[in-house]
Amino acid sequence: MRVRDCDWGTKKDSKGKKQTWRGFKLHLDAIDGDIPISWLVTSASTHDSQAAIPLAQMSADRVTSLYDLADAAYDAKEIRQMSKRLGHVALIDHNPRRGEKRQFTPSEAVRYRQRSSAERVNSHLHDNHGGRHVRVRGGVKVAAHLSFGLLVIAAEQLLKLLS
Repeated sequence: MRVRDCDWGTKKDSKGKKQTWRGFKLHLDAIDGDIPISWLVTSASTHDSQAAIPLAQMSADRVTSLYDLADAAYDAKEIRQMSKRLGHVALIDHNPRRGEKRQFTPSEAVRYRQRSSAERVNSHLHDNHGGRHVRVRGGVKVAAHLSFGLLVIAAEQLLKLLS
């Protein structure tokens, strides 16, 4: 997926309030230990599910994993099929708009809780490594700026594992 021109993005936060911004969007994949392993920068209007398959393929090329954990925005047949082709177990929260909500088994629910790893990495990038206010123009420069922050986070998390 190539970084395109910036545009407008909109999403609802956890309280249902609409947030709108102009620019780009970071999609990332993190493993246990809050270590980012793959990321993509797209235009702000790109839906998360559109980046899921390329991101999963990038991650599969870099590490061996057993699970794909994702929220209800990724509840699509194509994403589940890609996960199966990669030999992963897809733990994707069921989107209630697709009918009756499917519940995880107790063991799946325990593993699914690790999904917050990506949110923690995003928060760490925003709060400590310049991800909240990117002051460069152009997709390539934005991707470089965010990538440097994610590389620092990966190094920090790996050092924590060593100590």
